[in-house]
Amino acid sequence: MPDAKPLARAGSLTDVRGLRVGHFTEVRRPTGCTVIIAPEGAVAGVDVRGAAPGTRETELLSPLNAVEKVHAVMLAGGSAFGLDAAGGVMRWLEERGLGVQVGPARIPIVPAAILFDLWVGDASIRPDAASGYAACEAATTDPVAEGNVGAGTGAAVGKLFGIHRAMRGGLGSASVTVGGITVAALVAVNAIGDVIDPQTGEPIAGARSEDGQRLQGTMRSMLRGELLAPMQPGSATTLGVVATDAVLTKAQANKMAQMAHDGFARAINPVHTMSDGDTIFALGTGASGRSANITLLGALGAEMMAVAIVRAVRAATRLSGPGLPDLPAAGDL
Repeated sequence: MPDAKPLARAGSLTDVRGLRVGHFTEVRRPTGCTVIIAPEGAVAGVDVRGAAPGTRETELLSPLNAVEKVHAVMLAGGSAFGLDAAGGVMRWLEERGLGVQVGPARIPIVPAAILFDLWVGDASIRPDAASGYAACEAATTDPVAEGNVGAGTGAAVGKLFGIHRAMRGGLGSASVTVGGITVAALVAVNAIGDVIDPQTGEPIAGARSEDGQRLQGTMRSMLRGELLAPMQPGSATTLGVVATDAVLTKAQANKMAQMAHDGFARAINPVHTMSDGDTIFALGTGASGRSANITLLGALGAEMMAVAIVRAVRAATRLSGPGLPDLPAAGDL
C-alpha cells in the first residue's frame, strides 16, 4: 500500500480528468459541504452500507434506471438538513446550462449524501442551498484541500465510548495512475469507529482512554467486554467518492462503488454500523477514452479510499472552544 503518512505525495480526486472539487466551510460552527462537479457529465454508481443513511437521488444510479450521467455529487454535514445543499448545486449548474434536457427544462442530476455533525456547536446552523452554491463557486481542478474543510469540517471519529472521548475526523483524498488510467478517492471521515493505519493494523485516531491521553483501541476494548456508550442511529457516517477517467457503464460504476467499501473496512473499525450511514459514490468521466478491467479499477479504488481515510485524520486539527467538545487530532496524541 502506498505510504499514507507524507501528505504531499498521494494525489487528489482532481487528478481525474473531467472533475472539479469545491468546499464550503461554515465559519459560525464546524460544518460544511463538498461538491464534486462533472461539467461534461459522468457515469455514476453508488453503494450504501451503513444502517442509517441520508441520501438523495441514489435510486436513479441503478443500472435498471434511465438517467445515464450525473453532473455533480454533493457531500454535506448537517444530517438530513444538509441535503438542502444539493438545491444550490442544481441552481449553479442550471445557470450554466448543465443538465438533462427534459421537454422545455434542463435538469441537473445531483446525487447527495449527508453525515451527522450536529454534536459540535449550534445544531441550527447547517449547510443549505446557499452553501452548496458557494461550494460550486469555489470548485477547481487544483489539488483538494484536506483536513477540517467542507464536509469534513465537523467530523469526529471514535465515538463508541461517547463524544467526550472521541477525536477529530476530516476530509482526505488520494489518487494513482496505472497504465494511463487514473483512479482516485475522496472521503469525509466521520466514523463511529476508530481509524486504523492499514500498514500497521494500529489505530491512529479514535476513542480515547478515560483520561483522554491515549488511544483506547475500540476493538480491543470490545473484545475485553467493556460496555459501549448508548448511541443513536444516524449519529456518525463516512462518505466517499471513487472516480476514474476510464470509460464505465452504470453497472461497472456500481461495482466500483461496492468494491471501494473494502477501503472503508481496511481503515475503519468497526465500520458499517447501526449508527453510520456509510455511502460511496463512483464516477467515470471517460476522459481517457479507454476501458479497463473493472476488477482492477475496483481494487485500486479501495486502495485509494484507505489512503484517503488515513490522510483525512492526519490532516485534521484539534477542535476546542466555547460550547464545543475538546476533540484532539491524531497529531496531538
